[in-house]
Amino acid sequence: MTPAVPAALFADRLRRAGEVAADQDVELLLITPGTDLRYLIGAVGASHERLTCLVLPAAGHRAPPALVVPKLEAPGLAHLPLAELGVEIVTWTDGEDPHLLVSDLAGGPTTVAVADEMPAVHAFGVRDTIPEATFGLAGPVLRELRMRKDAAEVAELRAAGAAIDRVHARMGEFLKAGRTEAQVGADIAAAIVEEGHTEAAFVIVGSGPNGASPHHELSDRVIGTGELVVIDIGGPLPSGYNSDCTRMYAIGEPDTAVLDAYAVLQGAQQRSVDSVRPGVTAEQVDAAAREPIAAAGLGERFIHRTGHGIGLDVHEEPYIVGGNSRTLEPGMAFSIEPGVYLAGRWGARIEDIVVVTADGCERLNNNTHDLVIL
Repeated sequence: MTPAVPAALFADRLRRAGEVAADQDVELLLITPGTDLRYLIGAVGASHERLTCLVLPAAGHRAPPALVVPKLEAPGLAHLPLAELGVEIVTWTDGEDPHLLVSDLAGGPTTVAVADEMPAVHAFGVRDTIPEATFGLAGPVLRELRMRKDAAEVAELRAAGAAIDRVHARMGEFLKAGRTEAQVGADIAAAIVEEGHTEAAFVIVGSGPNGASPHHELSDRVIGTGELVVIDIGGPLPSGYNSDCTRMYAIGEPDTAVLDAYAVLQGAQQRSVDSVRPGVTAEQVDAAAREPIAAAGLGERFIHRTGHGIGLDVHEEPYIVGGNSRTLEPGMAFSIEPGVYLAGRWGARIEDIVVVTADGCERLNNNTHDLVIL
């Protein structure tokens, strides 16, 4: 169950979603369970073969929003402030076609935007009941709301950052030579929950050559003395807002070449953080990290974007990548995580979550960025 959020906040989100939809010439939003629905009305859950769908008309349309939901699922939504939000509940039972209910609520041919993660069985089902309608994705509408975090959302992200920092501060308990990545990962996952998360959404323990794979999965590889280890971890708080933080560890003193490359990476990450402020573009923040790494002859070793937005999803808008000319605004939250990867040898990445402020940014992860020698 989602922690209490003022109904007025959900009402404002519904209103603004309708306004943005109208601005984008979308007449109807269809939002199935997922983080978009959680953002708009506080409903938690996932889609399945029985359709649940928020039918949200654009601003200027007379019809009120409605939530189409299986009758057997309706009691589980009783805690939501739907009546206060003016959202009508429309139930259906097995044997009925819920897509026809959506069609009836749509009122005929229209311009429809469906949730990006709506299951295809429902997207096609609705399309078949409104064959004259024009269909698109709701992502361009909702990302205009979700990428700009309000004060309550920033507070949750700040709490998530502090919680994952506490896990990193305990790494000396878990990370030791002779243990396997899987053993270390299990201890970290338990600590993530102990420190306030509802689950460990991801735990990357990349030791030695495995560190050169940015999304390495836990393995039975034994961690050796003298190796670098990438620890990239995170998960959601009860509010649904996520943490995500990467720090670097070494089991004993690494050689000078590794330390020199790490110093370049550390400087690049700091330079990128320092570049964040309103009016700067996402691609400029990416370039701020990329340029010093390239200047050191390691440009081809930096093989991914510099960052991703974060909130109810671990990865969301805005993306900090070359070619993204999106101008940063206060309230935008995203990672800054440049990396250097030498295939078959080692890898390194430093990641913080930052939030754009009126004149710069706030860093939400505050453990040391130095290479921690254990």
